[in-house]
Amino acid sequence: MPFLVQALIDVQRDIYLTFADTIRAFASGGGWLDLATFLPLAIVFGAVHALTPGHSKTVLATYLAGSTISVARGLAVSLTLSLTHILMAVIIALFSLPLISIAFGSVGRAPAMENVSRGLLGLIGLWMLWRAARGHRHKVGHDRGFLVGIVAGLIPCPLTLFVMIFAIQQGVTEAGLAFAGMMMLGVATTHSAVALAAVFFRRALAALIASRPLLLDIVGRAIEGVAGLILIIIAFRTIVAS
Repeated sequence: MPFLVQALIDVQRDIYLTFADTIRAFASGGGWLDLATFLPLAIVFGAVHALTPGHSKTVLATYLAGSTISVARGLAVSLTLSLTHILMAVIIALFSLPLISIAFGSVGRAPAMENVSRGLLGLIGLWMLWRAARGHRHKVGHDRGFLVGIVAGLIPCPLTLFVMIFAIQQGVTEAGLAFAGMMMLGVATTHSAVALAAVFFRRALAALIASRPLLLDIVGRAIEGVAGLILIIIAFRTIVAS
């Protein structure tokens, strides 16, 4: 596993170095054609980056495994998460650059926003535990699923933030925005794969015990309760660690 993580990091480094050279060339008068030729690599960059630890994959899988939403809505939650994750980094870079080094401590991270996100995830975990204890497993609303995606995505993508700041410093913000957009597609690809795996796992388990309604209800409540507990633990541990 450490070897795999290091390999992913190496791929990201190579792509980023290529991106840095391309941005410098673009800032020096290069055309959009040269930049567009490089942009597909940003999709790979996003997908690989999302495979590394973090990026709320555990939160996404845990929530979807414990919910009752459909495949389509599960994908919608994953896309909402990906969009929010990248968009938060873009917004911070565009409008709060002076605050990053003062309020957030260092470029690439936003601890205050991370703690807000994790605190809200803890509340969602408590809500799931409450539902499991009640024993009434109504379908999760569409808006509620979107809310989970938004809350989990409030933690800004550190590499997108770093890329945006680099592009702004070079005076070519538009290049950073183009790269961030393509990177979001890559992140969404990985998140969508996680969402599909979680939903299909839940469906397969339900199919195995579909002929036993009482057992299905018990297992469903147990999965939701465990999912809620995991979200609470993740929120608590990460807030304490920060």
